[in-house]
Formats: sequence, structure tokens, C-alpha cells
Amino acid sequence: MLILQLHSTRMESDTLNKIVYSRNVVEFVAVASEFCRVVESSAQYDAPALVDLTRKLLPLLYFKASLLPEVNPVADDPLEKYVTELDYMVLLQKWTEILGEHDTFYEVFDPDIQFGSETVTASVSENILDIYQDLKDFVMAYSLGNEEVMNDSLAECRSHFVEFWGQRLVNVLRALHQLTFSGFTREGEMRPVKPNAPEENSSGWVHHFFGPDNE
Repeated sequence: MLILQLHSTRMESDTLNKIVYSRNVVEFVAVASEFCRVVESSAQYDAPALVDLTRKLLPLLYFKASLLPEVNPVADDPLEKYVTELDYMVLLQKWTEILGEHDTFYEVFDPDIQFGSETVTASVSENILDIYQDLKDFVMAYSLGNEEVMNDSLAECRSHFVEFWGQRLVNVLRALHQLTFSGFTREGEMRPVKPNAPEENSSGWVHHFFGPDNE
């Protein structure tokens, strides 16, 4: 009986290992980590550069999240949360200050009122920080190296993607697309858009995926 239990435990451990270290999961962790880095280092960018960089990351993030395997939690204990309310508010304020009057956009899809006539406005910063909160908690839990925690954080992150932040992502992407190709400055003045101009302060990591050589 003991041998059977040990064999079963070994099989479960091998299964978790294959899941949490699978290519799709590891690549998602890499993209999620880069997104979190950009959110946390927003002060290093001016508004146009920050918006354009985020606009390029979001589709890749959505794509990688769509490839995550559907897994079930294996532990009974709830997952630890790493992003505090203070962390959220500090980053939100930074993003709001950078975007200024461009932080607000008209929402075209809200499940609660999609059949009504009410106009809904949303905040770019709040949408970005809502995505960040889930991803940062996931990345921090995954980095612990405990396969049960990694598995359960993956299950939660994927569930939240389906139910919550995936919709936030596609909503805010529309606003970022509009801002990027209409042209704007931090002061709110419109500027000519130069599609072929080199980007300033861009992340080399993003250029690996989106640089001119990859087009």
C-alpha cells in the first residue's frame, strides 16, 4: 500500500512538473514578467513611448495567455497575494499623471449594460493596473519554485484571464491603438505620427519580437 502511495505521489509530481515547466507556461511567464516590468517602470518613459510599448505587449500577452493549459488546483491553502492596495494606488497615480487627459476613454463593451443606451467611460490606467495585479501575483508565486504553488497560481491566473483581465486587455488595447495612431504628447497636444520613425526609450526585449527585422 505504501509503495502504491509513493508511486501515485511520484506520478502527480511528474505531472505538475511537466505542466508548470511546459513551453507555453514558461513563455507566458516571460511575457507577463516583462509587462509587469513596464508597468512598474512607467516613470522612465514619456507618454507616447509608454503607450506604444504597452500596445505592443498586450496582444502578445493575450496570445500567450490563450495557450495556457487548463489545470485544477491541488492545494487546499489559498494563494498568497503580493500586490497590496498601496502598491496598486502608487502605480495607478504614476500612470494617471503620465497619461493626463488621455487616461479616459469611451467603453464600447460592458457586459452589465451592453443592451442599454448609457455611455460608459473607463480609465486606461485602471485597466492596466487591474491586469498587472493578477499577473504580478502570478509571477511572484511562480518564482517561488514550489510546483504545487506554481500550478495553483497558474490555475487562478488562467481563470482570471477568462473571467476578468482578458476582457480588460482587449478593451484597453483599443484605446491605446487610438492614442498611438492619433498622436499625442504628455501635455495633451496632438503631434504628427511618424509610422517609420525609430522609437525612443523602447524595450530591447520588445524589439526582439517586434523590431524591423521581424516584420
